[in-house]
Amino acid sequence: MSVGTGSAPGARRVARPPAPRPGDLGDLGIDPDQLPDGLVVADEQGRVICFNRAAVRIAALPAEQALGRRIESALPLQDLEGRHWWQLTDPYGGLAIRNGQPERNLLLPGGREVLVAARYVRTRPTGPLRRLVVTLRDTEARRRTERSHAELIATVAHELRSPLTSVKGFTATLLRKWERFTDDQKRLMLETVDADADRVTRLIAELLDISRIDSGRLEVRRQPVDIGAAVGRHIQAYVAAGQPADRFLLRVQHPLPDLWADPDKIDQVLSNLLENAVRHGEGTVTIDLTPAPSPREPEHGEHAATSVTVSDEGPGIPEDSMNRVFTRFWRGSKRGGTGLGLYIVKGIVEAHGGTITVGRARAGGARFRFTLPVGAPAFARDLPRSAR
Repeated sequence: MSVGTGSAPGARRVARPPAPRPGDLGDLGIDPDQLPDGLVVADEQGRVICFNRAAVRIAALPAEQALGRRIESALPLQDLEGRHWWQLTDPYGGLAIRNGQPERNLLLPGGREVLVAARYVRTRPTGPLRRLVVTLRDTEARRRTERSHAELIATVAHELRSPLTSVKGFTATLLRKWERFTDDQKRLMLETVDADADRVTRLIAELLDISRIDSGRLEVRRQPVDIGAAVGRHIQAYVAAGQPADRFLLRVQHPLPDLWADPDKIDQVLSNLLENAVRHGEGTVTIDLTPAPSPREPEHGEHAATSVTVSDEGPGIPEDSMNRVFTRFWRGSKRGGTGLGLYIVKGIVEAHGGTITVGRARAGGARFRFTLPVGAPAFARDLPRSAR
């Protein structure tokens, strides 16, 4: 197997075997240094003939020090029990029916953990090794994923424990001592149970949304959406719940383009952003609706999208936290909630082909702005505006 030999600065390659074979990297026009994973190739004598840039980074070994050396010297790998991997696998002297080694965690000198897989390239079935191809992958990304999953499980367990404890306590008390309580006391306990059940339902819905977002399976069922009316409904709900009407300012720049989106998911986005502004902000909550260029294809015109900006007059978000606002479990300076809402908001907006940003409002508070493309299906674009 011959390979291209793009290298890190200063690297010097030894001569390659002369005749490339069909399917080799060189035939495909691929430079090994362009590969995202570490690639190490040894010849029939076990000497390294390729050590790409990713391998240099992962193994912390300059290419010029690896090329020409025996592979077990260039990559002295050990398993997690401290045994020498090359002695265990013996690619050149072991069974000739083997075609490689599955990916597994191994240790480099200094104890750094890497994911290693090997492929044995033979001249013929059960023949001698012509090339030993080894791939190296950093484990940090996997560790981050594992930490994120562990944190998610811990958060879910904590968030479920409180309402379920309340539900269990009140229902058990009512069952045992029903006759001792007045109707008003019974109503209060049942209302608490109902509210806690709603809290559990919301958490389960958030977890399902995260699962769909992470797997790319979040479905968007597009319909015509009156974004102004949707915002108005949320404002009316807050006023009915006791917020002063003059705390909200809705400004609409007409004409807005027709917006085709998933109305339930847009309601979810608006609910989360307005709740953040009301709960964590201060002063007037301002909502601006304006036409905007398409967030991903600005050449499609000035009014190819709708922009929604929600801002408040509170303390705002610290500059050093701006880049973490849309990550899981971010809660800002005030505790409460799961910290999953803005992560889901970002996933919903991006599933619509839109973008969302966070910044500082003119009055000093937080400013969230999301922009959604018109997204009308082909049949709707051909209809006159009055028929939509």
